[in-house]
Amino acid sequence: MEEFLITYPWIKIVLQLLLAAALGGILGVERNYVGKDAGTRTFALISLGACLFTVISFSASQTINMTGGISFDPSRIASQIVAGIGFIGMAVIFRRGSDIEGVTTAVSIWVSAAIGMAVGVGFYTLAICATVIAFLIQGILRGLDLEGKLEKWHKQRQKNAKKS
Repeated sequence: MEEFLITYPWIKIVLQLLLAAALGGILGVERNYVGKDAGTRTFALISLGACLFTVISFSASQTINMTGGISFDPSRIASQIVAGIGFIGMAVIFRRGSDIEGVTTAVSIWVSAAIGMAVGVGFYTLAICATVIAFLIQGILRGLDLEGKLEKWHKQRQKNAKKS
């Protein structure tokens, strides 16, 4: 299999892109389930794009650095992925009165991009583990509703403080 991938490097890249899109899509499933606009397709595309930028940066680095004379640092593109995803994440956070919505979706977008980058550099096990962990965090912690319980406790505490 490894010889096949060395002979046909585009196959490996296509498999990386498919894996990144699938893992990002898994995170988006939970967002769809809770009725968020950014869901499976959005997360799959973010992870796919981050993977593609990472593959391009590392491939360009190898090609340019082999020709000599010019040095190319692939981490510069990776840092721009993080900045760009931060901009997208910022767009999904809204304030309604005293409530802030969209933070979990924004952070999930950020994690989806990181998973795509991990696939892009070939850290498949890391990407799969991160996907499982993020999916569990999204699902299990939402199910426990710790944030809702803390908010009720805080409001009750404020109400009690006003009575005293």
